[in-house]
Amino acid sequence: MATTPGLIRKYKVKPFEIAIRKLGGPTRPPFHVYKSISDLRKARRNALLAGESVGFVPTMGALHQGHLALIRQAVQENHHVYVSIYVNPTQFGVNEDLSSYPRTLEVDLEKLRTLSTNPSKADVRGQITAVFTPSTRDMYPGLGPSSEIDGLGSFVTITPLSSRLEGATRPVFFRGVATVCMKLFNIVQPDAIYFGQKDVQQTYVIKRMVEDFHIGTRVRVVPTAREIDGLAMSSRNVYLGERRRKVATVLVRALRAVRTAFINGQTERDHLMAAAQRVISGELDRQRALPPRARAMFEVDYISLADPLTLEELYKVDSKQGAVLSGAIKMLPIEEPQAGENTGTGDGRTPVRLIDNLRLQAIGSILLDTLRRTRTAP
Repeated sequence: MATTPGLIRKYKVKPFEIAIRKLGGPTRPPFHVYKSISDLRKARRNALLAGESVGFVPTMGALHQGHLALIRQAVQENHHVYVSIYVNPTQFGVNEDLSSYPRTLEVDLEKLRTLSTNPSKADVRGQITAVFTPSTRDMYPGLGPSSEIDGLGSFVTITPLSSRLEGATRPVFFRGVATVCMKLFNIVQPDAIYFGQKDVQQTYVIKRMVEDFHIGTRVRVVPTAREIDGLAMSSRNVYLGERRRKVATVLVRALRAVRTAFINGQTERDHLMAAAQRVISGELDRQRALPPRARAMFEVDYISLADPLTLEELYKVDSKQGAVLSGAIKMLPIEEPQAGENTGTGDGRTPVRLIDNLRLQAIGSILLDTLRRTRTAP
């Protein structure tokens, strides 16, 4: 395998690039943080000419273990890994949380530095060699980015996938995601791109875009990273604070209740959704019974039971095909925050929208997984 020191030496660091010091010993050269599209493309061309693969992990920063899991996967499968950190304005609606979205570039770079210094034993092929932090002026060089439903500009829309589930309540979200990803894919031209299963509908949209526009890359989907209690890791979790954090697991608990009902033989939508409703109603009743100074209220946006190929809603699950089970809730602002209480980033005033999903596996897959676990059990 060719090494990359020549890549770093060939292109002298420009004033607008940040050179990160050498990490982890003589075999691990530094990665660069590029702000310039043209300079990132020069680095990419060098890797292409050397016959070395590039894996790409697009992010909006506020990196957590879920992001790092994507990067670790990419490092295992590619010579170079490029990570982008860019808060894309076009995927936020007019009244959404763009201004308050966490921006933690220096902390993110330190996490990437630590990951580069201390790779897992499985990370045997490549390394992070570029971090891309473009400006909005460069990403949207024509008309300024618009979050209006009928806003002007150059956009990519993937229908009907983008209008379902998340798209029903966030009508510009997937338009913004598809648009910025198309731009990033054109800039980086990666051999493979990495997304998390937590954003399941996003993975469907990206796969459809890659196929429909003949983009020469592979889409890799990595399992959802979770906290010990099951909460899906998300950059928005920093807003929760202690009180809302305890209640936020209601979504994954509801989804797991549906999965249990499915494993136990239920396939009708009404019966499966009833399992989720029992969990949700029970938690709402518990919170309503508490005084405002102690409770954490939430609203359910949707619980979806969808076809695993089209994401169309199902009235009955085919046990041979399974389904995609997903949902979204909004944790409401904290009432009567107490002195010394950990209310999270934003002092508990910011509503926090959380999404999650589980795959209802086909019965044959469930039996096979059970058999594998039985064989490997001590």
